[in-house]
Amino acid sequence: MLAGEAVVAIWNGIEPDAREQFYDWHVNEHMPERVGIPGFRRGRRYIAAGTATHPEFFTLYEADTMQVLQGSGYADRLNDPTAATKATTAKFTNTFRALSRVLVSHGPGMGGAMLTIRFDCDAQHLIAVRAMVRAAAQARRVTGAHLCQGDTAASLIRTTETKDRTDIQPPPSCFIMVEATDPEALTDILLERALLGAGATAPFVRGTYRLEYVRVKTAFAP
Repeated sequence: MLAGEAVVAIWNGIEPDAREQFYDWHVNEHMPERVGIPGFRRGRRYIAAGTATHPEFFTLYEADTMQVLQGSGYADRLNDPTAATKATTAKFTNTFRALSRVLVSHGPGMGGAMLTIRFDCDAQHLIAVRAMVRAAAQARRVTGAHLCQGDTAASLIRTTETKDRTDIQPPPSCFIMVEATDPEALTDILLERALLGAGATAPFVRGTYRLEYVRVKTAFAP
């Protein structure tokens, strides 16, 4: 299960000349900073498991509540970015970012692979999609299945960190995350025809990622 009732989900690419810069910043500065915000519980970064998945990186921050994501702790960081944050995010490409409520979260724990599916869905059909996500959590080698609904207004707020960026795309209104022990276990999970049958709306943007890094609050990293 996810570690809170809300998440920040970020899909992004990086310009080739900034790749090493991105890794150093993200591991040693940025994710520790974000997870250090009161109410943030855990951060994870994934990389595309194959060439068909775009953008290349997926980052997930799990937080206590949606109020944490709209509170002063997170806003203060977004409006006072470090020099490294400004320099590195200027090299981001094709970025999708969603501040989202967790509607469904089932499963025994994290997996080494993650399927993400971005799509649209009205409230009427979310009931059927919820049931599909719960069922997906029971599939072989799946360790978790989650349904999130983005807050478009909150996701689109421009801050000091984002005001000059041109890489930011419209946020997804809904997305599913399915975790498993390996990418192959995710191949036939929640295919497009099944989601269409439940009332979700195309296009469905699927990506399969493998886990690279996890950061949690500890006694040594509060």
